[in-house]
Amino acid sequence: MHHKELACIVDKMNFSLIFPKSNKSFPFSSELEMHKSNHKNEKPFTFTQCKKSFTQLSLLKIHQHTPTAVKPFTCTECDKSFTRLSTLKTHQKIHTGEKPFICSECNKSFNQLSHLKRHKMIHSGHKPYTCTECNKSFTQISSLKVHQKIHMGDRPFRCTECNKSFTQLSDLNSHQRIHTGEKPYTCSECNRSFTRLSHLKIHQMINTGDKPFTCTECNKSFSLLSHLKRYKMIHSGHKPFNCTECNKNFTRISSLKTHQRMHTGEKPYTCSNCNKSFTQLSHVKIHQRIHTGDKPFTCTECNKSFTNISSLKVHQKIHKEYKPYTCTECNKNFTRISSLKTHQRIHPGEKPYTCSECNKSFTQLSHLNIHQRIHTGDKPFTCTECNKSFTHISSLKFHQKIHKEYTPFTCTECNKNFILLSTLKAHQKIHTGGKAFLCTECNKSFTRPSHLKIHHRIHTGVKPFTCSECNKSFTRVSHLIRHQMIHTGYK
Repeated sequence: MHHKELACIVDKMNFSLIFPKSNKSFPFSSELEMHKSNHKNEKPFTFTQCKKSFTQLSLLKIHQHTPTAVKPFTCTECDKSFTRLSTLKTHQKIHTGEKPFICSECNKSFNQLSHLKRHKMIHSGHKPYTCTECNKSFTQISSLKVHQKIHMGDRPFRCTECNKSFTQLSDLNSHQRIHTGEKPYTCSECNRSFTRLSHLKIHQMINTGDKPFTCTECNKSFSLLSHLKRYKMIHSGHKPFNCTECNKNFTRISSLKTHQRMHTGEKPYTCSNCNKSFTQLSHVKIHQRIHTGDKPFTCTECNKSFTNISSLKVHQKIHKEYKPYTCTECNKNFTRISSLKTHQRIHPGEKPYTCSECNKSFTQLSHLNIHQRIHTGDKPFTCTECNKSFTHISSLKFHQKIHKEYTPFTCTECNKNFILLSTLKAHQKIHTGGKAFLCTECNKSFTRPSHLKIHHRIHTGVKPFTCSECNKSFTRVSHLIRHQMIHTGYK
């Protein structure tokens, strides 16, 4: 049998495809291709000059007519060379922007017919290539092969900076940009740059408002297919990934892995500026904006900028006065359900987060983390003017106003100026005599709730601030700091 006949035979009577090596027939070319992949290790076509072997005759012919380093077809735009004229023509469409192949479902355009065919599988849901290990299906055989490396543990591409391994060279190249800081893909609208082309495309969809993927259940639209798939699980209630520690279920395995770090305490992503660690890479990127001052998300109503889009969305509800979440105890309204849940802990007095050093409890984990800096002495936020450090960012911002001499709040009674509105309000009680916060033990009144809390410690005997040198305890952190000067000899 000739080589040309070996590739596949078409049975004209039955309209089926036959693979001669196994004499097996298939109704669809995709199934034949899948079957042929089982014979992928067989390379019957050998070039006699260099002894290189190939799985297909067509690949051998290309190799025969293409001596090493010979690429006769050159692009006049970028000087990139190709072995075939057809490949050059396809490449040139990148420069011309030509996309002649249009999807009839969503009008998305492509520069190659093969790309359109692959895209159409999104709409049809056709995934002919299935993993025999976990039954996950794919639209392309190349995606299946990459996926199968997960089961084999095959990660041949290793980063020399951090030793992280990858299944594909392209993934390694993208990862290395984290270390180099290279962001080659730039948005023409806002000049924001990205490490991956896919990230730029996602960003552009958000900016243009293009949402081609619609939920058939409720007609809600999404800019990404992955977002639609994740959203559809709300309707189906399907959460296939289960945490063995707490039995919480998740729609994605990536969400499960991130969640499991709560149990293990693993925080693999570290800020290079202050060594603070995070469970997610996205969190460290958002955190680093504190150091850089980058606030890429701006409100179109008032031009206020934010470090992340979620904060912008919450802020924008202020302009719309949209607060859909109401507390059943006091009728206070909130823009986010998470804010409502945090607020509701005030009513039953629930404080689930406890400090291991002094047993003080908090309603929020973030408040506990800030509090623990009192014990550790950690002050990650430093003033660039005088190098004074602070335990949290709000204190730094307040301090920086001293350098700017910015005191926008003025008392109408005595013309004294203040940096904060809250400080002005507390000051004004001097003139009005208002002391709204009353101690139930001795009826002493205070202008601020914080002063009342400190006063309460006289009655309870609570002294949460302990000296690490002599174990003496104090009701106030200022008293502890003054005491520690005895040990250091600092006056």
